[in-house]
Amino acid sequence: FKIYFYFPLIGCVTCLDYDEHYILTFPNGYGRQVINIFIYIYNCRSILTVPWIELGGECSINCSKTGYNASIVFHTKPFYGGKKHRITAEIFSPNDKKPFCSIEGEWNGVMYAKYTTGENAVFIDTKKMPTIKKKVRKLEDQDDFESRCLWKDVTYNLKIRDIDAATAAKH
Repeated sequence: FKIYFYFPLIGCVTCLDYDEHYILTFPNGYGRQVINIFIYIYNCRSILTVPWIELGGECSINCSKTGYNASIVFHTKPFYGGKKHRITAEIFSPNDKKPFCSIEGEWNGVMYAKYTTGENAVFIDTKKMPTIKKKVRKLEDQDDFESRCLWKDVTYNLKIRDIDAATAAKH
């Protein structure tokens, strides 16, 4: 089965060195778990596989200053066969209808770029990227409806593995 999380979010990333603002959309999230059913002579047994979170859907990144934009597709794993975490993307120059670069790979692994010049290269290897600790204001400095403040009781109860209290805290 799959659980569907729809995130109608739009974000903005600013590149301060160039005074560029990139507007981006986000993929949907899916909670997945496969059910394997084994039938024995007098009983039926179901075994659930380990659940995983999967991203799926189309996204875009646009810079109004430069006109560059990208179309990104997060591919969900087919029911039979296929791979998890696949991504494809196309990057466009301003006013161009054909991409100058196509990207494919895994969003949590290695992505490869293919340029119209014929050059092929590793675009990014996320496994080799350093982890950067995020900077977040203290809870007491946040407004009531900021994410960390809003979800603090849910987060706390999940950390102590109290699912019932976490569920109650969401309401």
